[in-house]
Amino acid sequence: MIGGGTGRVAAGEVAWGTPAARWIMTATVLGSGMAFLDSTVVNVALPDISADLDTGMSGLQWIVNGYMITLSALILLSGSLGDRFGRVRLFILGVAWFAVASALCTVAPDLSWLVAGRLLQGVGGAMLTPGSLAIIQAGFRKEDRARAIGAWSGLTGVAAAAGPFVGGWLVDTGSWRLIFLINLPLAVVVLFIAWRHLPESRDTEAPERLDHRGAVLGVVGLAGITYALIQSGAPQAPVAGIAASAVIGVAALVAFVVAERRSPHPMLPLDIFSSVRFSVTNAVTVLVYGALGPLFFLLVIYLQEVRGYSAVAAGAAALPITVLMLVLSGQSGRLSERIGPRPQLTVGPLLVAAGTLLLARLGAPEPGQEATLGDYTAAVLPGVVLVGLGLSTVVAPLTATVLASAPERHAGVASGVNNTLARGAQLIGVAAVPVLAGITGARGIAAGFGPAMLILTGLGVAASVLALFLRDHEVRARAFRRTFCDVSGPPLSRCPGSTAGEGPGAADR
Repeated sequence: MIGGGTGRVAAGEVAWGTPAARWIMTATVLGSGMAFLDSTVVNVALPDISADLDTGMSGLQWIVNGYMITLSALILLSGSLGDRFGRVRLFILGVAWFAVASALCTVAPDLSWLVAGRLLQGVGGAMLTPGSLAIIQAGFRKEDRARAIGAWSGLTGVAAAAGPFVGGWLVDTGSWRLIFLINLPLAVVVLFIAWRHLPESRDTEAPERLDHRGAVLGVVGLAGITYALIQSGAPQAPVAGIAASAVIGVAALVAFVVAERRSPHPMLPLDIFSSVRFSVTNAVTVLVYGALGPLFFLLVIYLQEVRGYSAVAAGAAALPITVLMLVLSGQSGRLSERIGPRPQLTVGPLLVAAGTLLLARLGAPEPGQEATLGDYTAAVLPGVVLVGLGLSTVVAPLTATVLASAPERHAGVASGVNNTLARGAQLIGVAAVPVLAGITGARGIAAGFGPAMLILTGLGVAASVLALFLRDHEVRARAFRRTFCDVSGPPLSRCPGSTAGEGPGAADR
């Protein structure tokens, strides 16, 4: 049986500091860290991939969005699968799947193969990332769960921070293909530990049927809209094909809503949106993360292609954002607990908007001018720091407010919904913003980067205005201990210290 082995502690009985705890932490951190690392290193490698595979902006968008499509659409379904069939079982399957997909990316001879590999990576990521948190939630004793989740958050944050350096070094010294190859030895280690040492758990009250229809409609809807947005910016793209794709995508998403409303076991229970606070907070999430996706996508390409940065330097350019979130997100959560979330949900997006506004002023350097630390410090760093301060201000209370705005029985679903919307917003942002900014084959990133940053500024301002509709006297963030919130999406479980969603599997039900 998958997840079998000898000498393991039963689920729900693992104590912090014991060998069993160390095995759980090692496997879950390496497994989810593998996915986090991959999501950060790919952006750094995009210019080299473009040159090697002879692809333009639309191809690069598909390399990023291929992963996000399947990840966004399958996270909620994967949580249900883990609850029903076993969380360790699904985690092992996700890690193995991710490794095979990474191998496909490593040997991809052309763009279509690479995009196919990225789509498959998203499927694996959707299984292993929520599974890792569910294993911690179900495996540790109740009194040790918050500490374990906090440790997981910090250690995976280190993986996210290391990604640009590792990816840049691999690209500069070897090949972009190494950023995918590095996943294979990590996967072997994780699979061995998971098979031998992780205690299996499942939800005995999980629904007997799964929402396969909702999962398929979600993938088709996201893929159709994404294809239409990306191809609309491609030179000589067929108008009829773009229109058909857009219609199919919109129709699939409408059918998804209808199917979820009628389903007795929906992947996304729509009644959770009856809370105005929950709906408003998720709308803020969509706007904030809709800006972040294209920001990280375009910034590393711009720095390499226009300002002459190396892959390592371009990847490290956004490191202050990760550092600021590691240092400040815990304090931000505690502050929102005292003063209410609305001030931070209003100010945070404004700081992000101010940062992208500063980045919009970047232009092409003078002919012959080389990229230097002084150039970065004067031109790039101020905007990056403001974005980092804005995210440190908004992300922790944003996630806590989502959880506090939903009924306790929907705590896990609320977190999954928030994460899915964040990933989907990044997906649509990466597809739409380059097109709206005119970054196409005829007009490159040098001319379109500034307009793109102005679009992101508008999204930040809109998120700030929307947050004003929250009423602080109606919602207070639940207890929020120090944790790291990954910039690629909100945490996939409840925040450590919350009273919501107690019990095995609460993170993903």
